[in-house]
Amino acid sequence: MDTTLRDGEQTSGVSFSEGEKLSVAKVLLEDVRVDRIEIASARVSEGEFKGTQKVMQWAAQKGHLDKIEVLGFVDGKISLEWIAKAGGKVINLLCKGSYKHVTEQLRKTPEQHVADIKQVLYYADEMGIKVNIYLEDWSNGMRSSKDYVHFMIASLKDEKVERFMLPDTLGILDPDETYDFCLEMIENFPDVEFDFHAHNDYDLAIANVFHALKAGMRCVHTTVNGLGERAGNAPLSSVIATIKDHLKMKTGVNEAQLNKVSRLVESFSGIRIPTNKPLIGEYVFTQCSGIHADGDSKNNLYFNDLLPERFGRTRQYALGKTSGKANIKKNLKDLGIELDKESLKKVTDKVIELADQKETITSDELPYIVADVLENELFEQRVKVVNYSISYTMGLRPMANVSLEIDGKIYEEYSDGDGQYDAFVKALHKIYKRLDKIFPKLVDYVVTIPPGGNTNALVETVITWRNDHEFKTKGLHPDQNAAAILATTRMLNVIENEFNPTRLEELKNEK
Repeated sequence: MDTTLRDGEQTSGVSFSEGEKLSVAKVLLEDVRVDRIEIASARVSEGEFKGTQKVMQWAAQKGHLDKIEVLGFVDGKISLEWIAKAGGKVINLLCKGSYKHVTEQLRKTPEQHVADIKQVLYYADEMGIKVNIYLEDWSNGMRSSKDYVHFMIASLKDEKVERFMLPDTLGILDPDETYDFCLEMIENFPDVEFDFHAHNDYDLAIANVFHALKAGMRCVHTTVNGLGERAGNAPLSSVIATIKDHLKMKTGVNEAQLNKVSRLVESFSGIRIPTNKPLIGEYVFTQCSGIHADGDSKNNLYFNDLLPERFGRTRQYALGKTSGKANIKKNLKDLGIELDKESLKKVTDKVIELADQKETITSDELPYIVADVLENELFEQRVKVVNYSISYTMGLRPMANVSLEIDGKIYEEYSDGDGQYDAFVKALHKIYKRLDKIFPKLVDYVVTIPPGGNTNALVETVITWRNDHEFKTKGLHPDQNAAAILATTRMLNVIENEFNPTRLEELKNEK
């Protein structure tokens, strides 16, 4: 069960719009094919209600209503009526899983709490709403008040409850405790369906999910990218890979779509995926060491079962000071470029020199480096920004005037925009539209300033573009807009040029 749209939305600063909730719900259920999703908390806000309603309307058309769940509270009919009005058919009822919570937060006895829950169960049955029960703070309950946990399940197991959901609400468990506590639940209540819900406060969520499944749990909760309150929840992608590769179990999840939903949620949430996050981070299928690249060329010596193609990714070989000739050679081969040993060494030395200066180097910049090192004009600057003026005046829309030279001819345009760089790009769009040229789509825009940098620090802007494939270009300048414009100019030259290996050979022979 994925709870990105409920528990994941409790990440600080994250709030999904109605359309975003619907988009993520569609991808999770129809592309990734998780079994169930939890999409909202009842009574939170009008926006939460409208988003829930939008997802429910789509789910009703597609036959998915039983897979859509909403968190509700022990409040008589109030949560139930909220869910019913939104079109929902399943409530995840938040009950207390520890004696401390029931007596100190609710200030009720266990018997009173059970009576209140049974009243909600009665109303839910009348309204045709299915009920799952969350035993909030269950992990602390198992540590300090096991008798209370057993009392709660024993009191409710014969009621109309579909599943009991066991959360490690504060992320306190270690793998051994998780295994023991889950096994205790299963052995004492063999006819009850349980879920396990891990939090990652000690960075043990995946290990705890692994041990919950070993103990016999057959449903676990996840979030895309590990979103969630505080340190987040167990990441969907890591859980799926662990289930398949380590536990040799099967799910209905299409792992080839995991990268797609991760990027979608990254975009909507505004929470960047760490570059080294397993399976979904930008660099996790990137080999940096030249030794590894050399080994991969000799019967894939540095491959493991996490082949990038499984997850809709591709293996890459980074360009940096540890790259070595093997990495450079693999990148050049992908670009259709072959160099002799002497030229390859020169290019490798140049890459190491740039990396020592802490410059980011992408494979798309290799033609520039090759052209520079071999002192030829294979990658000529066919596009130049002759001049530009960008302005921002308070209360008025930003404006840009651009003069662009393409193959010796000057083109000028102006445009307004939502920002200065946006106005600049829209002016370029006008020029390319006039020339009937395709302008790539901007996919991602990352600005990096060194930690502790001063106001005059160099800004590195790396922009990801997409035409028939994705590629990146970089600009470096003390001014952020200027850095972005440099990266954009480099992009224009990338799409205007075709690096020609045959011409390279001709020029080398001439030398």
